Amino acid sequence: MDRTLLGLVLHPTRDVSEVVEIIAEWATRHGKGLAVRVEDRDRVPASVEALPADELPRTVNALISIGGDGTMLGALRMVVDDPKPVLGVHLGRLGFLIEVEPPELPAALDRLANKDFTVETHSCLVCGVCGDDLVAFNDIALVRQPGSGFVTATLAVDGQRYGYYRCDAIVVSTPTGSTAYSYAAGGPLVSPAAQALVVTPSAPMAGISRAVVLSPDETIRLELTPGSAPVAVEVDGLVIREAATQGAVDISFRREAGLVVRLDPRRYQERNQLKLSLLDLPLLPEQLRELLPEGLREQLSRRELPPPAR
Repeated sequence: MDRTLLGLVLHPTRDVSEVVEIIAEWATRHGKGLAVRVEDRDRVPASVEALPADELPRTVNALISIGGDGTMLGALRMVVDDPKPVLGVHLGRLGFLIEVEPPELPAALDRLANKDFTVETHSCLVCGVCGDDLVAFNDIALVRQPGSGFVTATLAVDGQRYGYYRCDAIVVSTPTGSTAYSYAAGGPLVSPAAQALVVTPSAPMAGISRAVVLSPDETIRLELTPGSAPVAVEVDGLVIREAATQGAVDISFRREAGLVVRLDPRRYQERNQLKLSLLDLPLLPEQLRELLPEGLREQLSRRELPPPAR
């Protein structure tokens, strides 16, 4: 990259100073520029340029997300109108989207600067709520307010009604989001290589009680029915509308809306296998062993060798 300007997207509450310092030192050595949103000015060194939030996505060549999956989703949403590569640095818990750990960062930055990486495209959901176009890379959910009854809504696909829900929440997810809220509600795991929308009810009491998988070319409408509890609309876990008791949400699918940097796709997939196994997809012991770092595998092998004969 010539005259590279990298944008930093910071976790809103975690201490990111150590990782930012690594990136800043690397940028100084390689003559690259760094930028953050104006509101993050006091969290970065003086060498990092501060730009207005609406200007940053247009100006940078790529983004570096520092945090967990939530921070990564925010970075993808930031550049959805003009997708730029997003490199994720892990400071979260499971981090299904993120590949790079802080110790691996200098080498990852070298590869980013040399364009020695592949790009994994991600779809998103487009949601029309009160005239505003909002996007979600994981999911859009209609969620009841605690103690106020149930979400009651009808489902229409391409204008044709198919049934109704009476449940705690209705979650519409992308394949990437199938490992998040939808999965917790009992929905299927969908390959990131697939193109599909998944509609999953959480704690259904009546009506449609199973997840529905739809084509990416179909548009869905969820319309609240009379007597529904007050409903909040969440986009990637962020509440964007509260206490609605009437109205409809139209949701459609957009392909190739996000670009995630991948340095070692196979290793990334293996890590995610292990992360999923920590939820409730158990692997065989020999599979778990293969996912361990090489040094740790060697240590375990040495421990399991029989003691020398006396």
